[in-house]
Amino acid sequence: MTSFGFFPSRTVAVYMGRLFLTRTFGILAGLVLVLLALALLGESGKILAMHGNGQGEVWRYVTLRAPQIISTFLPYSVLLGTILTLFTMNQNSEIVALKASGLSAHQLLAPLFVASLGVAIFSFSFNDRIATRATATLSAWQNVDYGPLPVDRGDRSNVWVRDGDDLIEVDQIRGRGDNATLTGVTLYDRTGGNMVGIVRAPEGRRQGDGWLIGPAARFDVAKGTLTKLGATVIGRGVRPDQFTLVSVDADGLSFGALGNAISDLSGAGRPTKSLEGALWHKLSGPLSSVLMPLLGAIAAFGTARSGKLFVRAVIGMMLGFAYFVADNFALAMGALGAYPPFLAAWAPFLLFLMIGEVVLIRSEE
Repeated sequence: MTSFGFFPSRTVAVYMGRLFLTRTFGILAGLVLVLLALALLGESGKILAMHGNGQGEVWRYVTLRAPQIISTFLPYSVLLGTILTLFTMNQNSEIVALKASGLSAHQLLAPLFVASLGVAIFSFSFNDRIATRATATLSAWQNVDYGPLPVDRGDRSNVWVRDGDDLIEVDQIRGRGDNATLTGVTLYDRTGGNMVGIVRAPEGRRQGDGWLIGPAARFDVAKGTLTKLGATVIGRGVRPDQFTLVSVDADGLSFGALGNAISDLSGAGRPTKSLEGALWHKLSGPLSSVLMPLLGAIAAFGTARSGKLFVRAVIGMMLGFAYFVADNFALAMGALGAYPPFLAAWAPFLLFLMIGEVVLIRSEE
């Protein structure tokens, strides 16, 4: 009897979803344990080399490194979980029985698509709330060779900010928000891209929507004269965070925080293409879990007696890993500016979505 619903029966859907999830997270747990052990072999010596560090710091490294590994290898685990689930069901002739009942290939995979969508939502939430914080903390800890973490007071040096055509250079900025103070301020006054004057002042502070600097002196490029201005206001509309956002680590920021950072950097006249690609990839990366059942579905078709079931499973793995290679390549091209940010993040996903559909249709035939 042919099934007209998109999903198989409730019993079959729950059965396939449970098999898929247990195998996926089982594989993920194994990968995390193995990769954590390898990471500890390389880093435990560095951690313990710092005076005062002990077992507590080693466990702290484990708690910070584990979220990174989970974030990176969850899509791989979904791929392997899909292949293992479908491979087992095909060996036990369960796929043949389901197809004989009138289910199409897409109906067979529907429970896996739904379960993988749940995994994608979990992956995005986990990355956004846990993995980014762990990455930022671990990066700061490694920068001080696993020593005591310094308190970030917001001090930055050698900062450049664009204010319309003008450029503002600051030797050092201390503090945050309206309490920020500037040291060694230079304003490059430009009109139509041509330098018309240079204003310098030893210090400055926030006043209203601008920055009060003084005692300032202006050098007129055309006349070659130097004029003392005293206290003067520059950079109206330039926010304090445009000075303090010197560098942005996309992996260490949540989706919302990275979006705000991109907006601030864009307002400061700094390049943001690579960060925009990373922002889009925070969506396309977790969503790749939904793609894995489609790429691994080739393991579900073909009779086990033909002796080609293992070959089909290998082809499914090759398709999945080819996606990850293409994804990393596109991100690298996006960071170099060769690809637009949206294309760098989504092109591999859309390409392999079409490839997976073609392979699935041909396999069913």
